[in-house]
Amino acid sequence: MPHVEPAHLMELALGNDVSSDDPGALQHIATCNRCREELSQITRVVFTARDVEESDLPATPPERVWQRITQQLSAVSAEPHRIRRSTNRHGRTVRYALGLLVGIAFIWWWGRGHGTRPRITGP
Repeated sequence: MPHVEPAHLMELALGNDVSSDDPGALQHIATCNRCREELSQITRVVFTARDVEESDLPATPPERVWQRITQQLSAVSAEPHRIRRSTNRHGRTVRYALGLLVGIAFIWWWGRGHGTRPRITGP
């Protein structure tokens, strides 16, 4: 028997009645390491996804964060020729610092919403 289709493995992991092919698929999975491992991985994902709660989802940043980002991007895009021509070391340092600050803020925001995710473990 050929390998079990990923869609069929998904249905098995979800516990859905799929078709009359189940006995043959189950026999194949019992003897095929590849299909057995894939079913195990899909089952872990299904198990973990069922435990996700609303509090696990990332929070939307406050409106003031988006307003500040919009203001800063507008200021930068309003004068692109000045930025490109600037060889002023101070100007470059300010831009690098601003980029670093935005990156840190994004990582902080992302970590707040994703730090409480459940660990993927076997069923």
